[in-house]
Amino acid sequence: MQTEKLEQRILSPYACCSSNSKGRLRPEEPCPVRTVFQRDRDRIIHSKAFRRLKLKTQVFIIPEGDHYRTRLTHTLEVAQIARTCAKVLGLNEDLTEAIALGHDLGHTPFGHAGEQVLNRVYPPGFKHNEQSLRVVDFLEGLNGLNLTHEVRNGILNHTGDNKSATLEGQIVKKADRIAYINHDIDDALRAGILSQSDLPEECLAVLGQRHSQRINTMVLDLLQSSQGKAEISMSQPVQEAMERLRTFMFEHVYIGSEAKKEEDKARHVVEKLYYFYCKNPSYLPAYTMKNVEQEGIERVVVDYIAGMTDRYAVAQYKSLFIPSGFPLG
Repeated sequence: MQTEKLEQRILSPYACCSSNSKGRLRPEEPCPVRTVFQRDRDRIIHSKAFRRLKLKTQVFIIPEGDHYRTRLTHTLEVAQIARTCAKVLGLNEDLTEAIALGHDLGHTPFGHAGEQVLNRVYPPGFKHNEQSLRVVDFLEGLNGLNLTHEVRNGILNHTGDNKSATLEGQIVKKADRIAYINHDIDDALRAGILSQSDLPEECLAVLGQRHSQRINTMVLDLLQSSQGKAEISMSQPVQEAMERLRTFMFEHVYIGSEAKKEEDKARHVVEKLYYFYCKNPSYLPAYTMKNVEQEGIERVVVDYIAGMTDRYAVAQYKSLFIPSGFPLG
């Protein structure tokens, strides 16, 4: 294929070329015009799980303002930052984009609040990156999306201590953090949770005063630190400033702020739904029941709830637990 030959000619020796992919869980006939990573990207974009991200919380639960980030807009910002980095470093843009677009497919309704509940009530535990892999391997469509090993590895390792096997996956991990730290500051400023003067000046002195300046500083530093190397990294001053800014966000926005005042209610919704469906599986959609015998009702319920949007979870809670008025005679 011409695109594969072009990759081999122009990409960095550290890039993962499409022709060198370790393949899929189930072998398929190749596409005559698209590389394996382009097909993976397209499958993710056309999936139902991807469309549902538009109605899942990033930080603000069921925001009424049109400009607050959702899980979908977060994903698009990660993909944009990651693809820019991949292009400059001579890495595989299509692989990078596919990982970025798929990295949060397993996120629960109500963001990390929902994730925390499922991790607590479901005995084996729950992590959204593992659920993202489960979505593309098993839950989406009839038999999963059958993605390549490299995309699956990048999705699984976009968070936590493990490192992605490809530099493209490592870029997405950095881009995810660059994106959410900065856009969550932007949303918190818009909501009045923070003011510009609240932001730690020692971090801003390194990274920049404005949203665009901070992203630009982090991206350029990553590119300079990673150019021609077999690892994606940032310089110590920028990395430390970014981590301090992230810590600040946890202390002032992510935990206990006005932006999180509805999270106890959200946790209550997720927990009540979990125990109700486990005790009353007849209320689950028929399509979910095919997996009960093999994996148990708890696993099926977790999959069902994790796939819900914020709006759908609230609607199900109302339907199951809030009495409706008796119709007029």
